[in-house]
Amino acid sequence: MPVVLEVCVDSAEGLRAAIAGGAGRIELCASLTVGGLTPSPGLMALAASVPVPVYAMIRPRAGDFVYGHDDEAVMMGDIDAVGEAGLAGVVVGANREDSRLELDLLKRLVTRAQAHALGVTLHRAFDLVPDPVEALEQAIGLQVERVLTSGLQPSALDGLYLLQELVARAGDRVSIMPGSGIKPSNVERVLRQTGASEVHSSCRAPIAGTDARAIAFGFQPAQSYDTSSDIVRDMCRVIGGIDGRA
Repeated sequence: MPVVLEVCVDSAEGLRAAIAGGAGRIELCASLTVGGLTPSPGLMALAASVPVPVYAMIRPRAGDFVYGHDDEAVMMGDIDAVGEAGLAGVVVGANREDSRLELDLLKRLVTRAQAHALGVTLHRAFDLVPDPVEALEQAIGLQVERVLTSGLQPSALDGLYLLQELVARAGDRVSIMPGSGIKPSNVERVLRQTGASEVHSSCRAPIAGTDARAIAFGFQPAQSYDTSSDIVRDMCRVIGGIDGRA
């Protein structure tokens, strides 16, 4: 089957750029500078009209993935909002204080998503676990569709050997989706070495701030990043070449 490129975006402009470039799926977020937070209801509503599946990040705050009762209440409400918006799925994750997956909370989140007929991706909370093999079996038990992971390293290139092992262990029980630091220049290496059938990337390019007053007041950073349709196209071209030679 063709490899799926999932592109994470955090703005209306990024969403349009990803679609124009040929993304096969969207991870919809706010604040990608901190790894992605739950997107606004307005952005969810806009994303519901695009022609590819959209999965919304469910992460109520920046920081770790150890959540309390109030955090859980927010996440449950946000899953309901995703269902009401008509998106395809959600992206969730939670850790215990010892960094293992917080299975009880994850089961409740998955059950809430399933009540809305939403698909579920387990996010990079997985990359903090002490035992990836144990966590993989737990993820399979949760019946998530895929695990987004960099192989327990800051970037997927650093975690290639573990990613390859996880793909082999998972088989057809769950999809392992490499992510973090993946770009057109290295996506072929990642896919060929791991054997993954989908890959995750922000496909972002640096953007210089142009409003000096907004920068001075702290309303705009001097440099930011936004999704580039050209980078998405380049990723799709490389991936298409791999599919064609497979």
